[in-house]
Amino acid sequence: MPVDETDSFSPQLQPFSIEEKRTVARTTKRGPKTTRTVKRAVVISKPRIGSAAADWSRWPAGTAFRLVSTGQVYRVDDYGWALAGRNTIDLYMPNQREMNSWGARQETIQILQWGNPQESLQFLSRHQDYRHIKRMVLELEGRHEQAAALR
Repeated sequence: MPVDETDSFSPQLQPFSIEEKRTVARTTKRGPKTTRTVKRAVVISKPRIGSAAADWSRWPAGTAFRLVSTGQVYRVDDYGWALAGRNTIDLYMPNQREMNSWGARQETIQILQWGNPQESLQFLSRHQDYRHIKRMVLELEGRHEQAAALR
């Protein structure tokens, strides 16, 4: 019978390494301590990269940054109409409670890697039916006065 793992409450498996060794000393009933080396599994966890939305003319798609206050890393992979023309980044949270708890705030960020403005322009150029996208395209093309007129 096949096992349905969708309803499982088990934690997700983590990658591990068995390279780390440690020495274990034991006493036995028969005699002195015996020493041997055993391998121990060590969990190697990579930090999760969060998702963020921003104006791609200011923060191109693929831009990776770290919140200085928490150390959490995010990558810009979305945009939104309310973000066009603003120096604002929306962070995606896993649920409503965490979103409400975080709220709206000013945070210091450290850019880890800039996204590619040309790739952002190429993607957005195919979707200019919307005003906020047209504005980002004009900004990426360097036509700032025309972009400002779209407010």
